[in-house]
Amino acid sequence: MQERASPPQVISYEGLLVIVGGGTVDHDLLRDLYLTGAHLVGADGGADQIVAAGLKPEAIIGDFDSLSNVDEWLGRTRLLRIPEQETTDFEKALYSTSAPVTIAMGMTGKRFDHTLAALDAVTKHARDRVIILVDEADIAVALTGPFSFEVAPRERVSVHPLLPIRFKRSIGLRYPLDGLRLAPGERTGTSNEAVDGPFRIEPEGRTRPWLLLLDRKYLFGVAAAATAMAG
Repeated sequence: MQERASPPQVISYEGLLVIVGGGTVDHDLLRDLYLTGAHLVGADGGADQIVAAGLKPEAIIGDFDSLSNVDEWLGRTRLLRIPEQETTDFEKALYSTSAPVTIAMGMTGKRFDHTLAALDAVTKHARDRVIILVDEADIAVALTGPFSFEVAPRERVSVHPLLPIRFKRSIGLRYPLDGLRLAPGERTGTSNEAVDGPFRIEPEGRTRPWLLLLDRKYLFGVAAAATAMAG
């Protein structure tokens, strides 16, 4: 397999970036994110989802095989066409942008292979930024280092390894992660829960990505905490 060429350019965003795909997208939530000042980027046909929400993408990135009408966007927004077929449009959008925290909507739902591909892309790029996948019920926060947050007492807190990873300690969880090794296909941390509300999870090292899964109602709070951590 030929090595992927370097992207022709990287678009940098200082604030929250929302990359939108063609899967399931809550348009009300997308509008709420936009009102907070988030930057909106369409991953190919995901631009149509942004338009359906009554908004305009700041950029459209992809191979443009699913965008409804490319010509309509000429001169209206930034277009970054990447023809390589080694990656999905979501990954193209990831390696062509930089942002401290990225929310990904429309990368799950509709097609299971798209969900798996999104997780693969997150695994490869979580070392460079915090990525938050959003679906109908949950958020999945891709992290490499420690993370602290507060949820309601006894709220579900799930941990899923994207690569084999050992955790140094956890505070505030019903089932401690102290010294625990998690790995895909071996052992995961599904359906843990917060004891009193605040919790902290610390992996060993800061290079191996893992997912923190919480109810979607915590999206804005997690995004704010991740932004503060990145700053």
